[in-house]
Amino acid sequence: MPFILNTPQDEEAMLKVLGASSIEELYSQVPQELRLTQPLDIGRALTEIELTSHVQRLATQNTSCNENICFLGGGSYDHFIPAVVDHLASRGEYYTSYTPYQAEASQGNLQVFFEYQTLITQLTGMEVSNASLYDGGSAACEAVLMCLSAHRKANKVVTCDSVHPEHRQIIATYLENLDAELVVLPATEGVLSPEALAKAIDDQTACVLLQHPNFFGNLEAAAKLAEIAHQAGASVIMSVDPTSLGILKRPSELGADVVVAEGQSLGNPMAFGGPYLGILACRESLIRKMPGRLVGQTTDQRGKTCWVLTLQTREQHIRRDKATSNICTNQGLLALRSTIYLSLMGPQGMKELAQLCLQKAHYAMELLTKEDRLEAAFKQPYCKEFVIRDREGKVDQLLKDMRDQGFFAGIPLGKWYPELEDCFLVAVTEKRTKQEIEALAATVQLVSTAQPMVNSPS
Repeated sequence: MPFILNTPQDEEAMLKVLGASSIEELYSQVPQELRLTQPLDIGRALTEIELTSHVQRLATQNTSCNENICFLGGGSYDHFIPAVVDHLASRGEYYTSYTPYQAEASQGNLQVFFEYQTLITQLTGMEVSNASLYDGGSAACEAVLMCLSAHRKANKVVTCDSVHPEHRQIIATYLENLDAELVVLPATEGVLSPEALAKAIDDQTACVLLQHPNFFGNLEAAAKLAEIAHQAGASVIMSVDPTSLGILKRPSELGADVVVAEGQSLGNPMAFGGPYLGILACRESLIRKMPGRLVGQTTDQRGKTCWVLTLQTREQHIRRDKATSNICTNQGLLALRSTIYLSLMGPQGMKELAQLCLQKAHYAMELLTKEDRLEAAFKQPYCKEFVIRDREGKVDQLLKDMRDQGFFAGIPLGKWYPELEDCFLVAVTEKRTKQEIEALAATVQLVSTAQPMVNSPS
């Protein structure tokens, strides 16, 4: 049986080990108002056929980005994915593999990871990359833990609220029970002020976490901020949008010691929020602090080129107290997709991609802010995302009306930033056509004036 209830004797033995007299005592730290005091109203038990039908009915309520024109961003983007990415990544030898030990790892999979690491180091300008993490949030957190480990006598982590709010929540959760202090600075006018950073850091600061372009799409003064951090002896973690690196300076040129990113935009679908791909690259001096695995290239006893797991710092490979983190698997299939995507795009393709996003985002901003109702929330340079303020302060209703007309027009920011409750985040990728951008602006005008709605473009 997959699930066996504990007997009263089992419960008594476990409570004795825990030093508790009853199960109720274990829950004493949970506030009374948060406890479940009555049975859940979930109805009767369902048969397999009934449950399957019920779940299918729920699934039909989802609206995909194929049905609505998507201007959503915030870490998940509707980028074009060439058909060859799906074709190659769905081959059985890739699609069914897991995260094996060296003895089980095929040369094909190891070569793919080696190529992935090579492409990531070329993209970011860093010296070494690992073979992927869970997602952008876990990558940011692992980078913070890396730097805390490297700076043994420093326990302060400084970041800014222009860093993705969910990534900051993950970091706060990890650090809650560690001897570490997390300082979150406010983003003045949508960016981190160098003066504010200079005042916040000291000799106890292990690292500074920046996002460039930041969560609002704005460009930070990354090189200046990194210089301030280095002067204080702190490491610099830079979270980036990999698609922006087609036109922006690489993080290595801006002073980053560790680079992290969400790799979803590199050939991976939005997929209702996951699974995604965590990218982490760093300077060679930090290689021993890096989580996960590192694949290297060598020659076998016959002189033939081959690939091996050079560094394996996950807890399944070595003693737990020697592991750099509890990361025990990776997103190999997503890393493969990104490898294929980057190989297809090449430097020129990434440059053109970034230019298209930049140009189309600025065109969308121009059209949207022509309407009396909307204005730009910040006056900062931006790439493919920007924040729009609704002068009427009815963001939720506006976005709902836009969804009814076939547009995912943006992400409301009030749930993370109370001071931006009247704002929403808009992302414009290379997939958005001139006609779609113009239709977005026209529909905002129609919604605002309560005129009869037009159908959105197909």
